[in-house]
Amino acid sequence: MHAALTILRKDLGIEWRTREGLSTVFVLAVMLLVVFAVAHDVPPDEAPALAPPVLWATFVLTGLLGVQRGFLLERENDCLAGLLTAPVDPAAIYAGKLAANVVLLGAMQGVVVPLVGLFLHVDMVPALPALVLVLLLGNVGFSALATLFAAVAVRTRAREVMLPLLLLPLVVPLLIGAVVATRAILADGIAAARDGLTVLAAFDVVFVVAGWLLFTYVVRD
Repeated sequence: MHAALTILRKDLGIEWRTREGLSTVFVLAVMLLVVFAVAHDVPPDEAPALAPPVLWATFVLTGLLGVQRGFLLERENDCLAGLLTAPVDPAAIYAGKLAANVVLLGAMQGVVVPLVGLFLHVDMVPALPALVLVLLLGNVGFSALATLFAAVAVRTRAREVMLPLLLLPLVVPLLIGAVVATRAILADGIAAARDGLTVLAAFDVVFVVAGWLLFTYVVRD
């Protein structure tokens, strides 16, 4: 746990000092949101129905960039090799990277969610506590998969293409569960989102455990 927290502080400290990753992710998220909202051009009374898919499509596309950047920084000066030779369990590296990705995605969502409510005429405030739960479960599941596959893709020449090819097919169940849960919460409250929340929780458990067990072999091979 101490090693994982150290890696978490390191990654967040780097992002706070440079702010390159955060600023890039924020700008991309806002641009995608504007493009999605303008491209559909639906009447104001129909716009709230677009909020869940637009919200999660924006998160997934921007999350790919943010997660990959965390490992690209480690690739400079072969820092990842230094981490692997340190007396640290590789699973702790995975846990620290996963936690850092969850925090950074949460920071991005703190900006994007209000903008979705503004652009698509959705009152997010009444559903905010339940929506935070859905966002947290979605972040954990997405980060669990993305952290594992980013460690694979960063060592390939076509890493910008490899990560989406590996990640997007497997993240579809998470995306469906998140959209279903978000739509139910915005329409009828958290009680109606039981099925979607169950899918998200099961996805998180499966892939967090899988990432924890497989990361050691992924980074060393």
